[in-house]
Amino acid sequence: MTTSDTVKSAVSADLMRQVADAENRHDPYPIYARLREKRVNLLADGSYALGRYADVVGLLHDPRVSSDPHHASNPGSRLLVDNGPFIQRDPPDHDRLRSIATRYFGPPVSPGVVSGQEPEILSFVSDLIDALPASGEADLVDHLAYPLPVSVICGLLGVPKSDEEQFRAWTEDIVRGLDAEQQQGADDLIRQRQQAQVAMFGYVTELVQRHRAQPDGSMLSRLANDHAGQQMTDGELGATSLLLLIAGHETTVNLTANGVLTLLRNPWALDRLRADPDWVIPLVEELLRFEPPVQYLPNRVALADIDVDGTTIPKGASIVLLVAAANRDPDRFAHPDRFDPDRGDIEHVGFGSGIHYCFGAPLARIEAQASLTAFAGRLASPRLAADPPPYRPSPVLRGPLHLRVTYDKRG
Repeated sequence: MTTSDTVKSAVSADLMRQVADAENRHDPYPIYARLREKRVNLLADGSYALGRYADVVGLLHDPRVSSDPHHASNPGSRLLVDNGPFIQRDPPDHDRLRSIATRYFGPPVSPGVVSGQEPEILSFVSDLIDALPASGEADLVDHLAYPLPVSVICGLLGVPKSDEEQFRAWTEDIVRGLDAEQQQGADDLIRQRQQAQVAMFGYVTELVQRHRAQPDGSMLSRLANDHAGQQMTDGELGATSLLLLIAGHETTVNLTANGVLTLLRNPWALDRLRADPDWVIPLVEELLRFEPPVQYLPNRVALADIDVDGTTIPKGASIVLLVAAANRDPDRFAHPDRFDPDRGDIEHVGFGSGIHYCFGAPLARIEAQASLTAFAGRLASPRLAADPPPYRPSPVLRGPLHLRVTYDKRG
């Protein structure tokens, strides 16, 4: 490596440290713009970060890029397990496991599972708004963005309501420790994340056994008693359950909270949504581009040498795909830093792309659309109590920790 290359690598590594720095959580996008200046950024740990839209999409579809951490030359703090979830598998294992899970979540076998949740989601959102103080102030993370997706995913999967608090504590430790090497107190974050992963895996394994003994029609119950063709092993079922529990609400919490925040920062958009509730559909798609709940994907691995713009990403190297940078690439989106649901071409990567496209995207869309429509329509003159609000610790799953909003009254 030449002196110039060493300097460039140090600059890139410092920029990724800035992304992970909690001080920059409120607005990491200028840092992503700097990372996007180079097509390939070599980081201090030997991984490679890419943030241009064409490169991110291309690598998400590239069969030479693996999601299995076992292929990494340096897996870092990743917990390597034999029965990882399908999001950490490559074909054919990925395709087999995802297709089994899909049997009880979406078309063609279960086409009405997600759409059938919509009446209950609308009713629950209405109840959450009803429960807010009639006039005053509320934290719309704790009282709207969080309880809706947690209740929905727990109900779908068959998690007892009495277990939700314990499940929340484990989830917070796991999310807080994502990409922990870049954060302060990394050793403690990694230890807490791994302990929570082990504890939660034990919990879902026991839950699967309960559903096998006493079927109740929930998704976990149907998977545990699945005799239609291929089946998951108990280890695979536990890993899949863990994935669906965490991913089934974390991204939606951030999507909804970021949506409320964006609407309050853009009063014209709030007024328009109030007048035209159907506008929520392109609005949520623009939110997924403008404020993606998953900011980057840190755990891809090169299965072969990959050349990008004259730089070779060697076999076994870890690849970081900067989703948030790609979604604001000016070579792909006109005026990318402008919130514009009418831009017409919103082909974002907020839910990823390729074979690992977000499994729960249809459900997340319905939940966010319902929450934002109700927020706009039922709270009069809402205002931020603090801007920027405090943010959650994770640089990967980015969203407000709390979002205190004052309003004149609720309808």
